[in-house]
Amino acid sequence: MRAGTLLGVILVVAGLGSETVVASDHDHRTRTGRQWAVVNLTQPTLIGSTIVQGPVLFTHDAAKMARGEPCTSVRLMEPGRGPIEEIASFHCMPRRGKMTDHFTLTTRPNLRDGFGCVLIDYQFAGDAEIHGVPATAEGH
Repeated sequence: MRAGTLLGVILVVAGLGSETVVASDHDHRTRTGRQWAVVNLTQPTLIGSTIVQGPVLFTHDAAKMARGEPCTSVRLMEPGRGPIEEIASFHCMPRRGKMTDHFTLTTRPNLRDGFGCVLIDYQFAGDAEIHGVPATAEGH
């Protein structure tokens, strides 16, 4: 991914109590049923077993979900280089919600570690499906 494109999709995270909301019009859905968005996590966020802060790539693959494989992956992003390391992959827990016009994350405070937050779910722009994150999401 070129640096200009990466800068175009890096998002700003705004903390609202126990929720984190990310605004963007750069969420993408491919013809293969994959959706992806790059998010800049401004606070330490527990995803699976990894605490991460900074740019990450969320990918959801509907074909993998249909085959019973982990359908969500979260990868670290390096500016100017693109995705570099997968930090979590898991089967999401889909549920219907209201369609949103921006990528959204929902978090809760990380009481176990005493700082940051824990990812609860995420939703892509233009989609009414909310992807829940299981408490046992596999980390790498």
